Amino acid sequence: MNFSFTHEDEAFRLQVRRALTAAIPEGVRGRQRGITTMAAHLPDQREWFAVLDKLGWSVPHWPVEFGGTGWSALRRFIFEDEMHQADAPEFHWTSTHMVGPVLYTFGSPAQQERFLGPMRRGEQLWAQGFSEPGAGSDLASLRTRAELVDGRYIVNGQKIWTSGAYESDWAILILRTDMSVKPQRGMSFLLIDLKSPGITIRQIPQINGEAHLCEVFLDNVEVPVENLVGEAGQGWTYSKFLLEHERTTSSFIFWSKRELARARRIAAAETLDGVALDQVPAFRARLAWLEANMRALEWSVLRVLAGEEGRFPASAAASVLKIRGSELQQAITEFHVDLLGARSMRYYEPGVQARAANDAWPDYVPGRTGTALMIRAATIYGGTKQVQKNILSKTVFGF
Repeated sequence: MNFSFTHEDEAFRLQVRRALTAAIPEGVRGRQRGITTMAAHLPDQREWFAVLDKLGWSVPHWPVEFGGTGWSALRRFIFEDEMHQADAPEFHWTSTHMVGPVLYTFGSPAQQERFLGPMRRGEQLWAQGFSEPGAGSDLASLRTRAELVDGRYIVNGQKIWTSGAYESDWAILILRTDMSVKPQRGMSFLLIDLKSPGITIRQIPQINGEAHLCEVFLDNVEVPVENLVGEAGQGWTYSKFLLEHERTTSSFIFWSKRELARARRIAAAETLDGVALDQVPAFRARLAWLEANMRALEWSVLRVLAGEEGRFPASAAASVLKIRGSELQQAITEFHVDLLGARSMRYYEPGVQARAANDAWPDYVPGRTGTALMIRAATIYGGTKQVQKNILSKTVFGF
């Protein structure tokens, strides 16, 4: 494989960089630069979606007929890389990278007409309800039920770890619609308005002081039958499509590249006995290790995007990228904390997202510990490391 970009791709990168620099509102850029979480500030995210939509870039990975750009996978990689390096807000991943592809692939024309435009413009944000108490990695054990009564579904049950449900407009939920067949055949997808009567959303306090994850309780919630996605009983198939659709995103490569750049800045600015930490052997060695692993992860992602023939199936590649990507996220954020030493605790307070205006300490101090604590979950959410290793043992080694 050739590990360098073509002249045409580099010209495309420069075009994107210039356009993003001109388009990002300065207030949005500043808040995103100082953000201490993996999620963007919601008002900024909505505003940025609208800006991107005018450029025709809000959903570059969607088919052209639904508002996509028609770019190659490699150019989409370049675009997202430049987005992160420019401190632009994140995509609303659940909406654009999970729910959207399910709807334009399996949804009815009426659903596509109703939901894809507002989703593309950031007018409508979505949550995804998969996990339940007792049914996390083992999705076949879910108990939330939708019963068809007089042309409508009546939904009862509970979802948990539903990211951003408290600030979302709609949710896509996988539910049990048929109890008479084996679990994998009795599941369906429903689109549910989160303002519907009978829905209660409770935010879950997190160790970093946030409460982005939620419990969603559904008590006799009425859902129109036209909100069924595709065919009843195909939820298991659709959920596998959803989780595998963007198999390189689980590496969080762009986020990690940005946070590694932050580590370089901290290491160059912080000192020990008057010597910059990036010149202290122990810290310099850790930084070199992170740089090497980041380069290896990026090349691995690019190999997948380039469609390079390999000995292993795509699901195995996705699992490898998820494992290595989440481990690298943890290593980078732990390095941030170690670089700052005792000062890393300065802003570890619930609700503190940025330094005070009169604070003399550098703006890279806030949020490092909170982020590192949150990233401890990176090897759990989106498929635990243990589950990913089980996938690899079956698909690669046949165990």
